[in-house]
Amino acid sequence: MKIRTSPSYIHQIETAVPQTSYTQEYARDFMKHHLGKERDAIKRILHRIYSMSDIDKRHSVIQELGGKSKSGLFYDAENDQFLNPGTKERNDLYTREAGKLYTQLAKKTIDDSQFEPSDITHVITVSCTGFFAPGPDYLIVKQLGLSPHTRRYHIGFMGCYAAFPALKMAETICNEDPDALVLIVCCELCTIHLQPKTDADAMISASVFADGAASALVSKKEPQPGTAALRIDGLFTALTSDGEKDMAWTIANNGFDMVLSTYIPDIIEANLQQLLSGILGNNFSAEDFDFWAIHPGGRAILDKVENSLELKSPQIAPSRSVLRDFGNMSSATILFVLREVMNTRQPGEGRVLGMAFGPGLTVETGIFGLIPAQITDHPEHKSTNTADAAISA
Repeated sequence: MKIRTSPSYIHQIETAVPQTSYTQEYARDFMKHHLGKERDAIKRILHRIYSMSDIDKRHSVIQELGGKSKSGLFYDAENDQFLNPGTKERNDLYTREAGKLYTQLAKKTIDDSQFEPSDITHVITVSCTGFFAPGPDYLIVKQLGLSPHTRRYHIGFMGCYAAFPALKMAETICNEDPDALVLIVCCELCTIHLQPKTDADAMISASVFADGAASALVSKKEPQPGTAALRIDGLFTALTSDGEKDMAWTIANNGFDMVLSTYIPDIIEANLQQLLSGILGNNFSAEDFDFWAIHPGGRAILDKVENSLELKSPQIAPSRSVLRDFGNMSSATILFVLREVMNTRQPGEGRVLGMAFGPGLTVETGIFGLIPAQITDHPEHKSTNTADAAISA
């Protein structure tokens, strides 16, 4: 595949999470206590799901679970009861807390970049976990003092792969206007759809989903010397031959319902070689890429991809790191992984294949050239496994 003569670049990726976090062990015991009362089989299933998740910690805008504060929307402390609020109450929480994450992260992204607010020409926001209007694109423009002529777009309800359509839109914009600077912000509050249900889909989704936000700046401007960047070499979309009913996201009376079949890892594995051959050619090798930035939808997905492609552990380490420290934050998650890759210390340019999965079953893929930051002689390199900002709910 030939690289475009004038490619677009991801100049910066920033991340943020709510201040409240729960260890996976704590979440496991909370769910066992409330869902497994007098039901030992449910307790055993929950223990297995949570203990085998490869997740250590997740962040949430829900502060009150398990009596960490007074009673709230999801927990009655006086009666020790796990509550099930209606969709309107959940969306009101989304409107209040997502607005903070969107605007604070957007401000940090611009402030810490080589650009000025006046340079932003387009804003793309992404989410599938809530709705409000005027939307987050409007809030970013108004609260950051961007030009009122800034072009704004919102990508909604596409699921875990939605950061890739946002990158495609940004690339198209930059191809049409070489002076464009596009700000992308993905924000997902998955935990506000937590429900006290014991069906398999509900228990699995409750064990992996979390809250977080991630941003990216995209333009055709050459990266500053010594700074990390990702050159966009190709973005691709595909649908698997089956899986339409195995991953879905619908609006119900008590939040959004996630269909998350246990067959998803197998469906991905069965289709992976064919999908990649269509993009990379039949003779592609795992060694063609320094990093495989795979959306960590769950441990089983990463295991299937690593084993079927015979990847080496360092090639997929950023994905496992994000899963361990943050869980699955839907559309924001792949940007967390790409940020880990961008901050990797290496002497020269590398190649990255990014991939995310979502309802359909849709597979989005991106090929990137990693332009690493200039390596300094600091004796220690700090891990980049921490979100840039922890925003109080």
